[in-house]
Amino acid sequence: MKWEEIRHHYPDQWLIIEAFEAETSPEQQRQIKRMGVVEQCSNGSRALARYRELHAEFPQREFYFVHTSQDALDIKERTWIGIRSSHAVTSQR
Repeated sequence: MKWEEIRHHYPDQWLIIEAFEAETSPEQQRQIKRMGVVEQCSNGSRALARYRELHAEFPQREFYFVHTSQDALDIKERTWIGIRSSHAVTSQR
């Protein structure tokens, strides 16, 4: 689906979406060409919590939490420096 279709089918709702086809612009803006709705959420806090759960369970998949009141998706790609704590190696003495 495209964003316009999702907004039409799910007006004024918090959703978890998954990007199936996407690319990053030179301005680090994520351009999602094809996406699907994974779940409807009751509020923004629940959407964020559910996004975190899904991301932890399926880190290779591209999930976002969004509200359909937005005319267009505004997703900026962030560059992470360092490693995640779950992958950190600790030294033991």
